[in-house]
Amino acid sequence: MQLDIFFGFSQVEVDGHLPSESAMFDHLVSQVRLADGLGFHTAWFGSAHYSLAEQQRRPDPVLPHFRGEMCLNTDILQLAHLLFPLTERIHLGSAVHNLFCNGGPVALAEAVATFLTLHAHRPSRHRRVYLGLGTGRFDFVNATWGVAPRSDLEAAAWGPLRGLILAEGLEIFLRLLRGEALASADVSPKRLTRSHFRSDADFEAVRPLAGRWPVEIPPFWTFDRLRIVPAEASLDPLRVVLGTHDPQVQLAANRFHPCRVFNLSVTRPEVIEATHARMAECFHPEGGAWRRGYMPRTVMVFVDDGPGGPTDRRARAEARARKAMEVYWRAMEGTVDQEKVARGIDNTVHGDPALVAEKMRARFHPDDTVMCWFDFADHDTDRVEKGMRVFWEQVRPRLDEGAV
Repeated sequence: MQLDIFFGFSQVEVDGHLPSESAMFDHLVSQVRLADGLGFHTAWFGSAHYSLAEQQRRPDPVLPHFRGEMCLNTDILQLAHLLFPLTERIHLGSAVHNLFCNGGPVALAEAVATFLTLHAHRPSRHRRVYLGLGTGRFDFVNATWGVAPRSDLEAAAWGPLRGLILAEGLEIFLRLLRGEALASADVSPKRLTRSHFRSDADFEAVRPLAGRWPVEIPPFWTFDRLRIVPAEASLDPLRVVLGTHDPQVQLAANRFHPCRVFNLSVTRPEVIEATHARMAECFHPEGGAWRRGYMPRTVMVFVDDGPGGPTDRRARAEARARKAMEVYWRAMEGTVDQEKVARGIDNTVHGDPALVAEKMRARFHPDDTVMCWFDFADHDTDRVEKGMRVFWEQVRPRLDEGAV
């Protein structure tokens, strides 16, 4: 089982405390350096763009009860420039970068090529960047860059259409990054069909808005033939990871380049297994045979090795998990729905080291890659770092040895 670490890096209010940006970055650097020293394989970082606090001034804010900012990492490439010289062996990943904003796929392809060119000239050039790519969390961010409905049809079909737009953007990004000269007219057309809708009712609500089906959707990025520079960057340190479980996007992207899949803790087991089966068939041949570890999975970890017996430690760990979930749901919706809190706790592993190891062995396959999340709704960096140490020193050996 490969053990990675995930950093939400969200500047959210906890117990009335909202840390400064400077404190958040100080804590992140300290925690990443500790993760590197302990031996975690890859550090993944949540990603977001533009201020939620400012967006909440609008009549229809996306998260009216959220105080703070969703995530302070806006650019994994710049963050990597900071963290690689401060660490010795850990790899870095974005979870996940919005492909639609800040210039879209053409701009990102150029930025990644530039990063890889510079990366080749540093001592850490053998270390990898796992570039998670997706549609982004909030439509207001994408609309800033023109990725928004342009017609009544697109507005009504926006949910399924986002997957088609992601496939368009990924094709542009991957083909340019691999050195092709490309115009938007060379990109595969987007055809919206019945198969893109979850139900007959959803399709019937949209069907009258188009005269004929399938509907060809015009490009969201139009440009004349171009090729990016630098043109000689090695892609060896780069791993592309898709932040979507849309089967059609996974198939489309792997036509051009090996693309892995990013996975969240709430994903249903049947979806996980279906994804592995599909990726075993469609994974781009340059990536070799598909492996379970190519789909990293997040899990929130609350481990306690403090005073008292196992019952005391497990009770404290569960209390921390419950509190973190209450903070989360209060920020997301403004209320504390105990049913949602309970479901959220079920998606964590909490307890003393022995119980955490037992739960992880029950939940994950031995060949999985697991992203352990310790900073969820917690700004106490000493407590976060203690949890990281306890996990590495007391849980990991149990996983390695099969002892629970």
